[in-house]
Amino acid sequence: MIELYTWGTPNGRKVSIMLEECGLPYEVHPIDITKGEQFAPGFLAINPSGKIPAIVDPRGPDGRAISLMESGAILVYLAGKTGKFLPAGERGKYEALQWLMFQMGGVGPMFGQAHHFLRYAPEKVPYAIERYRKETARLYGVLERRLAEHAFLAGEYSIADIATYPWVARHEWHDIDLAACPAVRRWFKAIGKRPAVRRGMAVPA
Repeated sequence: MIELYTWGTPNGRKVSIMLEECGLPYEVHPIDITKGEQFAPGFLAINPSGKIPAIVDPRGPDGRAISLMESGAILVYLAGKTGKFLPAGERGKYEALQWLMFQMGGVGPMFGQAHHFLRYAPEKVPYAIERYRKETARLYGVLERRLAEHAFLAGEYSIADIATYPWVARHEWHDIDLAACPAVRRWFKAIGKRPAVRRGMAVPA
């Protein structure tokens, strides 16, 4: 059984959604990042970066246990382990990986900064608010153009969609009205109807 160390954040929910979609048995270990539990020695032994999520798979590729950090790397690993949600063809595979990297390098960091400066910063910083609000809007524009031409980011449902969905689920935090992004809204609703996605979004309980 895979051990999942997580909290209720978009990055954490990527992995719980993937585990649910793949039908893999897993045990949840909540790591309360509001209390600094991600810096406990036991967790740092699993993830030296001190961030959630992380997994431990007792049945790694060589039959030995493996621990993995970084949500994107975990999604690629689980896709390889199960043969699911990463297109088999070379072109589709690289399209999915490209959009996964877009999420990891753009959507996650920029939306995360928007979350911080719009909701959590102890003081209002107008420059930062304007910078990250505008960049977030630009990224939604990229998603809108892609999804206006494709049902899913890589054409078929893949780890790229699984990675991006939990961040778009907080669109209200970004001051984004999905009515202005009809293709994103269509994609968001379609993914949100998937039973595995609903279960994964509820982890940890």
